[in-house]
Amino acid sequence: MSSTKITRLPEKGVTDRDELYRLLDDALVAHIGITSDDRTPLAIPTAIARDGDGVLVHGSTGSGWMRLAADGRPACVTVTELGGIIVARSAFESSMRYRSAVLFGSFTRLADDEVERALDLLTDHLIPGRAAEVRRPTRKELAATMVLRLPLTDWSLKVSAGWPEDTPADIDGDTWAGVVPLRPAYAGPLPAPDLRQGIPVPPSVRSLIANDQMLRNLVSTGVMTERLSG
Repeated sequence: MSSTKITRLPEKGVTDRDELYRLLDDALVAHIGITSDDRTPLAIPTAIARDGDGVLVHGSTGSGWMRLAADGRPACVTVTELGGIIVARSAFESSMRYRSAVLFGSFTRLADDEVERALDLLTDHLIPGRAAEVRRPTRKELAATMVLRLPLTDWSLKVSAGWPEDTPADIDGDTWAGVVPLRPAYAGPLPAPDLRQGIPVPPSVRSLIANDQMLRNLVSTGVMTERLSG
């Protein structure tokens, strides 16, 4: 059986690559599954960013799991966005709205001359525009950093965007049912304790907060509810 074949609730499977790209472009964290030399299973959370038809992760050259992945052994990458809780009339039918992808393959280590561009991409994925505001990495920092890339060749994507699927008998009852949308939100930025007086919040951070507030306003009016829920 193919590792990407969806056997549970296959009707939620999505094969549109653009939908996969949209999830990866929204996601900030993935979990990397890999097996160590002594066959101990590992699942490591780490920042992720899409780079064309691949995904990037980075870490220290001294990282044990990064060295394992760089050797080319099989890996599994999972990415999930929770969009809400489906509140059914029974616990059995209660569920979640989500987008979830599972990627299979082997990582390759980027060449030294590719690392700086990849780190800029990862930085701007977390905070758009930030790479242009910070100092450039030193040669020592670049030498201490490893960037790995996984091609998007073997993957599966499931999207749950529905409503409670209660039995007719439960629907006739008096129990409330519906969906409670859920999404992350940015709060006001907290200055570092050692930040010198007079240094303003940079444009990248201000834009991050402003864009999040605009999105929340759209959600409150119902314009983006369906998009955020899956």
